[in-house]
Amino acid sequence: MMDANKVEIISKEMIKPSLPTPPPLRIHKLSLLDQISPPVFIPLIFFYQNDQLLFHDKLESLKQSLSHALIRFYPLAGRLNNNKYSIDCNDAGVQFIVAQVHGYNLSEFIQTPKMEQLREFLPSVHENDDDDVLLAVQVNLFECDEGIAIGVCMSHKVGDGSSIVTFINSWAAIARGHGGDEDIVQPNFNLASTLFPPIDLSNSSFKPSIGMVKKEKIFTTRRFVFDKKKLDALKKSASSRSLVKNPTRVEALSAFLWKEALKLNKDCNKKLSAAVHAVNIRSRMNNPNISDYFFGNLWTAALAFSEIGGSSSNTDDDLVYKLRNAIRKIDSDYVKMLQNGQDFIKHVGKLVELFSKGEVEFFNFTSWCRFPVYAVDFGWGKPVWVCTTTFPYENMIIFLTTKCGEGIEAWVNMLEDDDDFIGKSLSIIVK
Repeated sequence: MMDANKVEIISKEMIKPSLPTPPPLRIHKLSLLDQISPPVFIPLIFFYQNDQLLFHDKLESLKQSLSHALIRFYPLAGRLNNNKYSIDCNDAGVQFIVAQVHGYNLSEFIQTPKMEQLREFLPSVHENDDDDVLLAVQVNLFECDEGIAIGVCMSHKVGDGSSIVTFINSWAAIARGHGGDEDIVQPNFNLASTLFPPIDLSNSSFKPSIGMVKKEKIFTTRRFVFDKKKLDALKKSASSRSLVKNPTRVEALSAFLWKEALKLNKDCNKKLSAAVHAVNIRSRMNNPNISDYFFGNLWTAALAFSEIGGSSSNTDDDLVYKLRNAIRKIDSDYVKMLQNGQDFIKHVGKLVELFSKGEVEFFNFTSWCRFPVYAVDFGWGKPVWVCTTTFPYENMIIFLTTKCGEGIEAWVNMLEDDDDFIGKSLSIIVK
C-alpha cells in the first residue's frame, strides 16, 4: 500500500544535446577554481502553481527545450575525465527524472516545508556515482495538476551558483519559445581555464573535500525567513555600533548570525572564529572585464577573524566592519594572485593548516540573493517559491531572496547538537 505522502519516481532517462558537440569542443579544460571547488552538487527547487495548465502535457516541451539548451551548455552533458582536469564533452546526457507527488498539497507544503520532504523533490545524485552525471533534473507533478516542482542539481566541479542559474534561465527561455540567438545567453566556457589554468594538486595539502561533514556526524538544516522589517532592524542595530553606517542586508544578517554562532563555542581549544564568505569575482576583475555569462567557478572566499572569549562575545565587536573589509580585499589585485596558481595554493595551504590544527571555528556564508531565480519562467509563469536544501557542510548558511525581493531566507546547516541555537536564538528574531 502506498504511503499517504510520497514522491514516486515514474521514469528516468538521459537527455542529450539535440545536435552533437563539434569535435574541436570535445575536451573542456577545468580551471584551478573548478579543481578546488567542493565535490558536491548545487541543489535548487522551483515550485510553480497554475490551475490553468496541464503540467503533464508540458513534459515533452521540457525535454525538447533541455536538449536544445545543451547545445550551448554542452559540457553539462559530458563526463569528468579520470584526471579530473577536464570534461569529455561526449554528449552522454543529463539525467531527467519524472515523479508523481502523492498526498502533498503544494500551497500548504511551501508554507511549512520540511527538509526531509524537500530532498524528495531532487534527483538522487552523488559525486563519483557510476553514471558520473554533471547535471540532473527531477520534474515532480502534483496531483490534479495543482502544480509542479522542478529540482535541479549541478556538479560544483563544472560551475558555481551563478552558472547554474544562468543555465536554468536559458533553458526556461527556450521552453517558452524564445529560441533566437538574441534572446538566449551564449555562455563562455573557455575564459576561466585561460585565466586560472589547472595545476597538479597531488602533492598539495589542500583537498576539495575539506570542511565537509563526516558521515558519522549528524547535522540538521533549518530555514528562517527575515522579512524587510526584521532586516531593517538588523541594519539599524548593526550601524549603531559599527564603523559601517550603511551595512547591506547581507552584511548585517551575516554579522548577526556570526555573533549568535559565537555564543555556541563549546571547545576551549578554539581560539579564533572565522567567517568565510563566498565572493563572486566576475565583477571584481579589471583585465578582462567579464559578465555573469562566463560559466564556471568564478568565486573565492573572503575570511574575517574574531577572537573567541574576547570582545567577540560582546555586542561591541564590530563584526560588520570585519566582514566588509574582508570582502573588499577581494579586488583585482587579489584576483591576480588567484591567477598565479602556485602562489594561491600556498595561500590556501596556510588556511588548511589553521583548519587542521582545530584552533579556529569556521562559519561559512554564501549569498545567492542577487541571482535571478524568480525570473525562471518555463511558459507557465514565474515560480511561487524557490529554495535549496541541505549542504554537507557544518556551520554553513545560504542566503536566498524571498519572492517579493525584500526579504532573505537563511538556510542554516548546523550539527544536530547545536539545534537549540537554531531553534531558540533565530526563532526569537524572525517571529
